[in-house]
Amino acid sequence: MNLLSMMIPSDTIFGVFLISQLCIGVLGNSLLFLLYAYTFLVKPHLKKHIDPIVMHLMLANALTIMFTLVPDIASTFGVRRFLNKVGCQTVLFLYRVTRGVCICTTSLLSAFQAITVSPSNSKWAWLKFKLPKWKYPLFLFFWVLNMVVYFHVIETITAISNFTLIGPGYAHAYCQNKYFGKHKSPSLFIAMLVRDLLFVLLMTGTSLYMVNLLYRHRRRAQHVHSPRVSSQTSPEHKATRTILLLVGCFVFFYFSNNCFSLYSYNARYKIPRSEGISGALSSCYPTICPFLLMKNNRIVISPCEDIQQLLIRELPHPQHINTPV
Repeated sequence: MNLLSMMIPSDTIFGVFLISQLCIGVLGNSLLFLLYAYTFLVKPHLKKHIDPIVMHLMLANALTIMFTLVPDIASTFGVRRFLNKVGCQTVLFLYRVTRGVCICTTSLLSAFQAITVSPSNSKWAWLKFKLPKWKYPLFLFFWVLNMVVYFHVIETITAISNFTLIGPGYAHAYCQNKYFGKHKSPSLFIAMLVRDLLFVLLMTGTSLYMVNLLYRHRRRAQHVHSPRVSSQTSPEHKATRTILLLVGCFVFFYFSNNCFSLYSYNARYKIPRSEGISGALSSCYPTICPFLLMKNNRIVISPCEDIQQLLIRELPHPQHINTPV
């Protein structure tokens, strides 16, 4: 084990892990985004109102992964002066904005699914006809909201000037707080906390509502003892379970990353690899997200079936192949 550590430095192993996470995450989100775009253009009869929300989430996920991991990969492999002051402000601002948009869009996805599966006599039924019309204005609102919240980042971040930073504050391999160890910005943290709490509570509330609906449906199906009753709504329930799993993963990685980031921010002596670990944690959810959504997804299955049918038509049938005499 010691010989292996001497042959392959730990920074190289960690760098390869970050590159793998970057490639898997960006490719997964891009692939699912393209599959939804294919359905919109080629098979519009398959599209649903929830599809643009998923596409928006895939776009925000891919951007978040790139803005998070590219600087961490560069620092892990020892690239110096990768970002100057303007680069630090731009990359950190865009990372924070896209990550915030991921939070907002995941909350919207959970709320949309909860309203979709809600009974027609529930008090949320009127939103079934209103929410599809609001989704595009909500996308714009999410971007503007997070830009306003994180605009303060541009003023407080600068390129790193001292590699032996001591005290509380944000420190990256290339970036740091302008007034490291001396200046705190409670207004920024309050704005971030209010926004996060609002959307995480919305996500949690809609998830608990869907869990309650699934539990009631299961009890009703067991009481009726009719497989036909449960199979009629199984596609919606499969989608609901997928989104519940998605929300569960988000909440787990969100709180794990926030706890680690809070510890790193307040630590007196900065760990060189702490921001890389924080970046890997914050990228876990957007990396896993498309693969959870691909499961039993008609958007993924339909193009595969088209390719299979095309291959069947193009390949010669066995009975038309002349066998040698």
